[in-house]
Amino acid sequence: MPYETNAMNISKIRRQPRILLRFPRLRLPVALALATIYLFWGSSYLGVAYALESYPSFLLSALRLLGCIVVLAPMLVWRGASLPSRREMISAAMLGTLMFSGAGLVALGQELGVSSGLTSVATAAVVIWATLFAGLLGHHPGKLEMTGVVIGIVGVALLNLEKGMQANPAGALALLLGPMAWALGSMISNRIAMPSGLMSVFFQMLGGFCVLILLGALRGEQIPSDPALSATAALIYLSLFPTLLGFSVFMYLVREVRPALATSYGYVNPMIAVLLGISLRAESITHIGALAMAVIISGVLLVLIGKSR
Repeated sequence: MPYETNAMNISKIRRQPRILLRFPRLRLPVALALATIYLFWGSSYLGVAYALESYPSFLLSALRLLGCIVVLAPMLVWRGASLPSRREMISAAMLGTLMFSGAGLVALGQELGVSSGLTSVATAAVVIWATLFAGLLGHHPGKLEMTGVVIGIVGVALLNLEKGMQANPAGALALLLGPMAWALGSMISNRIAMPSGLMSVFFQMLGGFCVLILLGALRGEQIPSDPALSATAALIYLSLFPTLLGFSVFMYLVREVRPALATSYGYVNPMIAVLLGISLRAESITHIGALAMAVIISGVLLVLIGKSR
């Protein structure tokens, strides 16, 4: 799944309600950043489908992070970045453990047979779960947001009636728990001391890498001795573009624009993923699956509109 953090920084909504209008110089960078998120995160589900042809789910997710860690470590040393406090390092690592284990569960859902298109639709509900967790943590959603949450949950229920989900109940469960873990991590990230900039990304990915290696070992996963070239190419693509570049660009969006715009990928990426899956892997989606996608995306839209107000 795509990687995100700090999606619900409520303070920024109040402080910068119309940032694109107040700061027109940001329009081009923001537009490019959004295009990057839509393209790379929307295509990541297809990339995972190809990579899973040789690499098991948790180790695949760990290797994605390892590539990023190898790139980030010398970059931080070259920039002379100072180490954060022990508390910040532990907080970031624990947050990465929660969020990236969720990403591993999403990959597991695909490995167990759920198509890339249906996977993207299931993960779109991360905005719905994040809103619910925000309410549990004290930020109660408004009427419009709550309406979107209810609609989104109905969409998730419909999605589980789709034959691709019913044929893979374990995969469906993984695709329910994975976005929940990611959403919970997004909520917690605003309440704990975190390193700044790329140092935060580094320690989150380091924590995620460790837990994914552990989960892979518990599941008996092994790195293939002779992986397919297409699977390795997909792994490299996933590591460099959706993970490293996409994660960094998303953090830029969280800092610069209101969360409703930063998380707009929630209703764009599923459509991109479904189209790519149908055109490049001959995947199919039933009428129930299409209806579930429409309902979930409608719920996400209502939640984001409610937050932007």
